[in-house]
Amino acid sequence: MDEIAVDFGEDGLVPAVAQDADTGEVLMLAYVSSEALERTRETGRAHYYSRSREELWEKGATSGHTQAVAEIRVDCDADTLLYLVDQEGGACHTGHRSCFYRTVEGERVGEQVFDPDAVYE
Repeated sequence: MDEIAVDFGEDGLVPAVAQDADTGEVLMLAYVSSEALERTRETGRAHYYSRSREELWEKGATSGHTQAVAEIRVDCDADTLLYLVDQEGGACHTGHRSCFYRTVEGERVGEQVFDPDAVYE
């Protein structure tokens, strides 16, 4: 079996969807650099690249709401990743379990699992 070469494109980043490994719930979307992917594979914990801060970050390093990565999948074009994770606490910085906690009509459909003001003082 040959390892897949991920196509990080011109900007050096690929989108990565984090999905609950047990329930299939989509938790978040973030971007991954080659270094973030390497760190994720080395540690078993999700690492991403912050485009706004222009730095590598480990999910949950500040909040404690970590993602243990059970499996990493790559799409057919090798330019998007899927992290199957065991989510500790909430995935969203707003305190929700998933970043996809509302509809485009504004209806809240997701559960808030922590108080972000208490975590990100």
